[in-house]
Amino acid sequence: MKSICFKTNNKKIIDYLLKSFKNMNLSGTYISMHKFKHFNNIIIHHTENETIKFLTLISNILTIGIIKNYENDLIIQNINLNYFYFNNLEKKKILENTLNLISEQNIYVQKYDSINNEIYKFLINNHSFYLQGFINFKLSNYLKLINEQIDTAVSKFLIDKEYIEFVNLLRVYLKSESKNSKTDHLHLIYKNKTSVLVDNNQNIIECNENIKKAKYISDISFSSNDLALNTLLNLVPQKITVHLIDKQCDEFINTLKLIFQDRIIIDFGTGQKSIKND
Repeated sequence: MKSICFKTNNKKIIDYLLKSFKNMNLSGTYISMHKFKHFNNIIIHHTENETIKFLTLISNILTIGIIKNYENDLIIQNINLNYFYFNNLEKKKILENTLNLISEQNIYVQKYDSINNEIYKFLINNHSFYLQGFINFKLSNYLKLINEQIDTAVSKFLIDKEYIEFVNLLRVYLKSESKNSKTDHLHLIYKNKTSVLVDNNQNIIECNENIKKAKYISDISFSSNDLALNTLLNLVPQKITVHLIDKQCDEFINTLKLIFQDRIIIDFGTGQKSIKND
């Protein structure tokens, strides 16, 4: 026989536990709830000799409950504590980045196993379970994993922010230089992540290899396409047709679309063309 008392005042977790315990479908299991001065106590009794199965089911229920009902608030608390200098919109983006990271399969498995193992070990030798206290004092590995993902999310946010600032800088530059441009239309042939620039007469345009003198190339790397981008920025064409031989838009092509906006026409090589900028 095994009895466990769960102490909490969180209505969402109370509803979740009661519903989940009732759906356990394990014979010899009985549930009761009592309200005391400080906590609501949910008590679950198991009278059969299936203690391992009973504790395994309880551990799974509690693990999912913690992830669904506490994780979001834990992330927000950490962001507000350690990254208080970001404004609300920036914090919201960091939260979004973090949620995307921890939903990835490998991270989800890590956090699930970390929580589940600690709960199971605790329940073997204890009959009382205070959820908030358990999260604060027993799930150090889980909290460490979450904090690491938040740090990664902040780094991604800063990189994205620099990227946006870089794109905006180039847009301003293009606008200011357009009136001095003598180039009407260029074609960029793109295959296997490699660019070749040609004019309307199909003459290859030599890219400027003196990249060190490029005024508008940031620390963001575009690999072998740096020279093509630098040349386009120097020539400031009124229109650029990008011929996608592989019929796939990658990061470099999407960046060109962001920078050159309505100057860009995407040719997928099938007669299908797009001027839409993401």
